Amino acid sequence: MKAIVYRKYGSPEVLKLEEVEKPTPGDEEILVRVNAASINYGDWGLLRGKPIFLRFMNGGFLAPKHNILGGDVSGRVEAIRGNGNLFQPGDEVFADLSDCGRGGFAEFVCAPEDRFVQKPANLSHQEAAAVPMAAVTALQGIRNKGQIQPGAKVLINGASGGVGSFAVQIAKSFGAEVTAVCSTQNLEIARSNGADYVIDYTVEDFTRGEKRYDLIIAANGYHPISDYDRVLSSKGVYVCTGGSLTQIFQSMVYGPRMSSPGGKQFGNLSQTQSRDDLIFLKQLLETRKVIPVIDRCYSLSEVPEAFRYFGQGHTRGKVVITVE
Repeated sequence: MKAIVYRKYGSPEVLKLEEVEKPTPGDEEILVRVNAASINYGDWGLLRGKPIFLRFMNGGFLAPKHNILGGDVSGRVEAIRGNGNLFQPGDEVFADLSDCGRGGFAEFVCAPEDRFVQKPANLSHQEAAAVPMAAVTALQGIRNKGQIQPGAKVLINGASGGVGSFAVQIAKSFGAEVTAVCSTQNLEIARSNGADYVIDYTVEDFTRGEKRYDLIIAANGYHPISDYDRVLSSKGVYVCTGGSLTQIFQSMVYGPRMSSPGGKQFGNLSQTQSRDDLIFLKQLLETRKVIPVIDRCYSLSEVPEAFRYFGQGHTRGKVVITVE
């Protein structure tokens, strides 16, 4: 089969289209023909080997152990091994395979059957591949960490990116009042995703405003954690899901110290693999309460170019790879 392979950490130039052995499913695994995959920040970090701790997640400090990136996939079941009863050959499925070796930038991938969920029938494979990691991250930040109630005031910083575009829609599905923060060229995207208010960060600094928020999702950008503290309500929650390394570091180190029982809460979110969460999102997708936002699609041979574009840091929604 054809796959995009990398054997050393570095720039997108280390990614090569190669003929490799087609995987064979192990016990309780399924073989999936990949129709589409998408790029996430985890893929970008593992490609470069930065931050350095990501190398240990990939099982190799000097060189990657898993040579095919791509955690988010959508495709068709080709074969099943073992006593699997979730799917049959021909079923269309999607999944986040980031905790079992990735491998989505290829014509076929093998993974445990229980990692997959039936693809929403109303979504194309490209749309479905845009969902798993980013949407689950947004859901866990809003529902699990934020525990928002209808009418809650929610601010999404970085509202037009992969996680941010899902966060706006998911927060709205929970009945929240959503303020989206993004750049000038992305204001209309935020509005179309359902944001009640939009703030152009190139014109206005939301941390200097009078409004207070019950939940802030920091999906991108950078503000000192003290700035977020200033605009949180008395029992508000701040959740960092991305952005600059400084922003992530502050949420991890200072967040617990700044949190108080019954008061404000500060912290970061490391997305946890959850089939139940993906099933929950499937329902939102089928009812069109959540619609994936796709910036650009590339072919499998164009993956290096796709990473170069992704690495510029200004994607609107997701960058998707179509596997012919």
